[in-house]
Amino acid sequence: MAPFDIASSLGPVAYALVFVAIGFGFGAVLEMGGFGDTRKLAGQFYFQDMTVLRVMFTAIAVAAVLIALATSFGLLDMARVFVNPTYLWPGIVGGLIMGVGFVIGGFCPGTSLVAAATLKVDGIIFLLGALLGVGLFGETVGSFQGFWLSSYMGRFTLPDLLGLPVGATVLLVVAMALLLFWAGGIAQQYLGEKKPWAEVRREPTPGGIILAGALIGASLFLVVRGQPDPEARFARMGPDVRKSVEERAIFVDPAEVVALRKDIAVQVAILDLRDERDFNLFHVGGSRRATLPDLESPERLKTLLDQPPTTVTFLVGNGEAAAITAWRRLIAQGVPNLYVIDGGVNRWLERYPVDACVAERAGRVDGRDDPAWRFLYATGSTQPAAWPELSSSRSFRSPCAEPAVSHGDTHQARSWPVHAYTKRVKLKSKAAVKGGCG
Repeated sequence: MAPFDIASSLGPVAYALVFVAIGFGFGAVLEMGGFGDTRKLAGQFYFQDMTVLRVMFTAIAVAAVLIALATSFGLLDMARVFVNPTYLWPGIVGGLIMGVGFVIGGFCPGTSLVAAATLKVDGIIFLLGALLGVGLFGETVGSFQGFWLSSYMGRFTLPDLLGLPVGATVLLVVAMALLLFWAGGIAQQYLGEKKPWAEVRREPTPGGIILAGALIGASLFLVVRGQPDPEARFARMGPDVRKSVEERAIFVDPAEVVALRKDIAVQVAILDLRDERDFNLFHVGGSRRATLPDLESPERLKTLLDQPPTTVTFLVGNGEAAAITAWRRLIAQGVPNLYVIDGGVNRWLERYPVDACVAERAGRVDGRDDPAWRFLYATGSTQPAAWPELSSSRSFRSPCAEPAVSHGDTHQARSWPVHAYTKRVKLKSKAAVKGGCG
């Protein structure tokens, strides 16, 4: 399933050459389309030449339809495609500045490169100005960094904004593009070609009707078909993902979790999938209770997707069944650095047991999500076992016999054995392959 990791399959040199070829091809298409001419580019702002609008919106509409179709049929995993994070107000201000520069200079960065490559003087001057602006920005951004990093919205797309399914969003994009094509054609005839209103052609061309019909038909098909659910996405993921479950590569020993909680370079998040009763009886310190429907809500899923690349998220139940189900559904939706605590809370309490007067073993329950320990009362995260990475518990007063070694009135010293484990966690992040505006 795409996207494919061509960097590892081709090697660094071939990988770079692929992008060089794409860049040359893109530049050649822009030049053949006349996008190296400032008059054609600036003409759209005066409604005299709508070539840029037609080309760009055709590309947007066709790409939106094809990408949605590819994800619908399981050919593309959109969750693995990098989307530039949204910083709303800096983006709006930057867009306005670039728009003014586009109108005045007649180029955007990509088209200025095309013009400079064909030795057009205005393109060369614009490109030099762009490089100067980039340099000035880099030297001054520290003075307004607060604004530059403000209104962060993470990975934010049109379906998120509109609250609509992908198919309905694509249909709206296609309808908007077709409306702009029709209105732009009329404006170009009347304002650019100076035709009298009576001679302006308001009916679409036969080619336009065919294109519009194809795009609308494909969009309606997407609305009806919809996008695959998480289980279907997981079934279509590569064999390496399914193999990681079979070979237990995603299951992390509690001892490794504790070691990572001591590592200041890593942020550890633990999501507890048990019911409220079991969570209140005992839970790992700092963990948050969550249900699968809650984790798959748009707001919570967006939070998981936008976590820093140094964050490792662990799922835990009493055993493993609930955590495996949640892992399959969340990994299919692109949540990175996601693991399951091996054996769940039952295994955790084997590694780091609570006091005998607090809980006793209820029996072995491998393969199920029943608790293997019977607690006499709710302890939450007040037991030392909830914080094994600490030399003493937080605000814990032992209900058992007075400990031999104590620190103050509210802390009990506890020394844990060193448990051997096989390292499983490998931090991964999505690489950003950035491009220009064309």
